[in-house]
Amino acid sequence: MPRALGIETSCDETSASVVDGVGDDVRLRSLVILSQDVHAIFGGVVPEIASRAHVTSIAAVTRRALEEADSTLDNVELIGVTYAPGLIGALLVGVGFAKSLAWTLGVPLVAVHHMEGHLFAASLEQADAVPPFTALLVSGGHTLLLDVPAWGTYRQLGATRDDAAGEAFDKVAKLLGLPYPGGRPLEQLAAGGDPARFQFPRPMLDRARDTADPAYYDLSFSGLKTAVLHAIRGSDDLDRDRAAIARGFQDAVIETLVEKTYRAAMAHRRTRIVLGGGVACNRTLFEAMKARGVESGTEVFAASPRLSTDNAAMIARVALYRHERGEHAGLDLTAHASRPIPGLV
Repeated sequence: MPRALGIETSCDETSASVVDGVGDDVRLRSLVILSQDVHAIFGGVVPEIASRAHVTSIAAVTRRALEEADSTLDNVELIGVTYAPGLIGALLVGVGFAKSLAWTLGVPLVAVHHMEGHLFAASLEQADAVPPFTALLVSGGHTLLLDVPAWGTYRQLGATRDDAAGEAFDKVAKLLGLPYPGGRPLEQLAAGGDPARFQFPRPMLDRARDTADPAYYDLSFSGLKTAVLHAIRGSDDLDRDRAAIARGFQDAVIETLVEKTYRAAMAHRRTRIVLGGGVACNRTLFEAMKARGVESGTEVFAASPRLSTDNAAMIARVALYRHERGEHAGLDLTAHASRPIPGLV
């Protein structure tokens, strides 16, 4: 059965993975992720530092992934690599490395869209996380609501009009004096907050209740972030209010994401929902989505944290899918900071 080596360098994780299989019967053989903790000092990812770190670590990370899979380069039948979207310098490191491997080994090269990888991630661990389903992809740079009738066929229903959900979490966490990345610390802080203390607006929810409204599926978090800023500035005791503000913010984001996702699922008669991206690690979001699903008989799937954040396993998984369809890239492949998901209809 085909064995794929995946390479992921779209942001600040250097990752390599080996998967093999046919169709939906795919097994994860290894996954290595090297995170760049240095960016925490700056409160965000510094592109130049990220690119340099990928250069110094990508060969060692790939070697480790092959060792953990009890494999060698001679056993690899194709190379999959993230080519878009992401930090252009970081992407170029991975693309250049993958092209050199593919040329040296004489095996096919497959260009993989990072967000399509997030669509496939949960299926590596849960056999039922396959189309048809509604997908909510939420990360630091993207928030997308998709209808997925089949692999490779995607209908974009909604997207953020400004800040991505993960970006909003990071920015609010910074306002509250929490470390970067802010998603996990903010969720932990919010767990002890009074839900009634701060009631923030649910953006693009109250007035967008008709499918004819262009905002019916879209999202926006910049106004919510501003409301949090005003609450922080207006507090006479931030130490007292910090947890309640975090709770109010998180509740507003989660209620909005859950409502928009179920609007899409009900409109397209989907009984499965798949969450992907780094924000899918938020257990409060996952549990809220599951609780809503009990009412409608909808199953909710999310990958484990290591497969929800940026990783090469999801890239290798998509590479196998595209390879089966004969979709290969040439050695002129280059990186793109922005690109639509392939298969949009």
